[in-house]
Amino acid sequence: MDHGKPPAAGLSSVVVLSAVLACAAAVLQPHDLLYDNAVRAFYNSDYEETVRAMEGALRSHSQLRSTKVRCRLRCQDQHPFDGTFSDLRFFDVVLRRSACLDKCMEDKVGAQSLHKVSEDVVQDFTRRIPYNFLQLAYQKLKQPEKAAAAAHTYFQANPEHVEMGQNLEQYKDLEGVREQHFVDREVRPHQRSFMDAVRLYDKDDYEGAISLFEEALVEYFKADVACRALCQGPQKFEDHDHLSYRYSLLEVVSDHFTQVLHCEHECVRDLATRPGRLSPMENYLPLHYDYLQFAYFKVDRLEDALQSALTYLLFHDGEEFMTENVVFYREVLGQDGEPREDAARYLRRHKQELELLLIGSQIMGADFTEANYWSSTGGRNDLNRIPSSTDGWMEYVPISGKKIAAPQQLKEGGPLVFEGVQLVQNSGDLNGTQRVLLDHIISEQDCAELRSLAQAVTMAGDGYKGRTSPHTPNEKFEGATVLKTLQYGYEGRVPMKSARLFYNVSERARRIIESYFMLNSTLHFSYTHLVCRTAITGQQDHRNDLSHPIHADNCLLDPDAHECWKEPPAYTYRDYSALLYLNGDFDGGEFIFTKIDAKTVTASVKPKCGRMVGFSSGGENPHGVKAVTSGQRCAVALWFTLDPLFRELERLQADEVIQALDKQSVLSQSFSINPRDEL
Repeated sequence: MDHGKPPAAGLSSVVVLSAVLACAAAVLQPHDLLYDNAVRAFYNSDYEETVRAMEGALRSHSQLRSTKVRCRLRCQDQHPFDGTFSDLRFFDVVLRRSACLDKCMEDKVGAQSLHKVSEDVVQDFTRRIPYNFLQLAYQKLKQPEKAAAAAHTYFQANPEHVEMGQNLEQYKDLEGVREQHFVDREVRPHQRSFMDAVRLYDKDDYEGAISLFEEALVEYFKADVACRALCQGPQKFEDHDHLSYRYSLLEVVSDHFTQVLHCEHECVRDLATRPGRLSPMENYLPLHYDYLQFAYFKVDRLEDALQSALTYLLFHDGEEFMTENVVFYREVLGQDGEPREDAARYLRRHKQELELLLIGSQIMGADFTEANYWSSTGGRNDLNRIPSSTDGWMEYVPISGKKIAAPQQLKEGGPLVFEGVQLVQNSGDLNGTQRVLLDHIISEQDCAELRSLAQAVTMAGDGYKGRTSPHTPNEKFEGATVLKTLQYGYEGRVPMKSARLFYNVSERARRIIESYFMLNSTLHFSYTHLVCRTAITGQQDHRNDLSHPIHADNCLLDPDAHECWKEPPAYTYRDYSALLYLNGDFDGGEFIFTKIDAKTVTASVKPKCGRMVGFSSGGENPHGVKAVTSGQRCAVALWFTLDPLFRELERLQADEVIQALDKQSVLSQSFSINPRDEL
């Protein structure tokens, strides 16, 4: 068989080799593969390879992101929508942009399919987990200045990480490590400029502050463009199976556009949110103009001060104090001014987005509520005042008017209801308020039965949208609710006796908490979860993270501000919490209370069978779980509410199941019917 002539030697082979090398150079190594290689190298104690691969993963991740932004913006500019609009023209632009984007991405990073990564990897990079590995590897390689930078970068997004905070303190004492080494390698330029500007402002360096505030605004609008470009990626459609083609063209386009638009609309929140925080900085963008109007006033640039004040009022029309400033500036200048056009344009688009989102969400059948993106409670935190045209002085609202919500009931020491239950420590012993530690809630036999039940009914990632390791990549999380367990009992997959034990034990815990804290109204179940955390073999040698980071149960903990914001997405309706432990035969896993700084441990509890810790759910009780480094830690986790409107739906259904079972038991005794057969 003739296979053809071999390639000619010399120039042809050089051309072929050059083409191969050019293609290889154009392909960006996927960051998930580099990340996996780095983690493997770390656990094999190959720290030089860990650094090489992990730094490569971070560069790849950053380059992929910036390439997506550049390509999407370039293709958008190359194929604009013009004034002569028609259906064909619309899809002509859409198709050409799509082809442009595919070619641009392939030219820069290779096939886009190479860079599709799992949700776990996305979460790890969002939480800056690679920097945890890096700081340990640099530490082993005796490069403390690089270790300090990696540790600082990680800690910015994980301020509740007790051990990392301790590591940073140790780095400060090492020879060769200076203050300038503690840099945030992932800092966002607009936030860095803003915070630097505030520091200069607080030192009365108004000229320097003005320069940095103006720089922060330029960077903010750049970041907004990038954020919006990234929203054009794939979207998740819950309860919408578009791939089955049961939807019309307009329905598919409408739903997808609505979700993209929602992502773009939320860029306001994203750009104002610091790493590792759930809530954005209040009044973030308008606050730039508030600082600027006062700084310009201090350097006698009143026209600029007036413009900044008018711009602030675009966000908070009619706000009393700023309106008084505007009147003052106008009187002194003898002329009026105009707000900044870039801010006015930004707000016009934001308003139009909202109108479209309301229409699109209604079509999708999804709820949409406009968030308060620029809460006017956020203001400059200083005592500076300037003349105004009314009473001569201007006051400012503190940066936060919100306070930690203390529990309504502050009593404790009530009866423990059940015989044999032992009080181990009260709030005083645990160095806090509304805290209690109890033993002998259930027997060793009950613990063993519930652990056996957990092996049969718990599912990985239950309660966390299937994420196997929602709190740390070094442990597997599994859980099950009361209702699910009873359903398994109905189906004969677990003993009904064990399922009912879970139900009864949770009710026992509820009654004890309600009685001990001497509550005047009924405590209702908010959520009940049988949970196990299992240390993943091979990932424990160098751990310094937590099994569950420091948090509060009904508010968003902000350690830097020493506050806990009682607002969504926190479960603000939760009033009391409890953890009933089923075993103690594992390493680590201690439950800890901390101060609101999320660093200072105030009490530590070692789990064991039948032990229960109970506490009020607010910012007065930040808590977390130390790393489970070997074995499996199982517990019944319970959250309660005093508001009957927020009773757990599954619990009410479980109550009905129990009532039906009891009724059926009576019938089966009367007519010799097997309850399971009847089902």
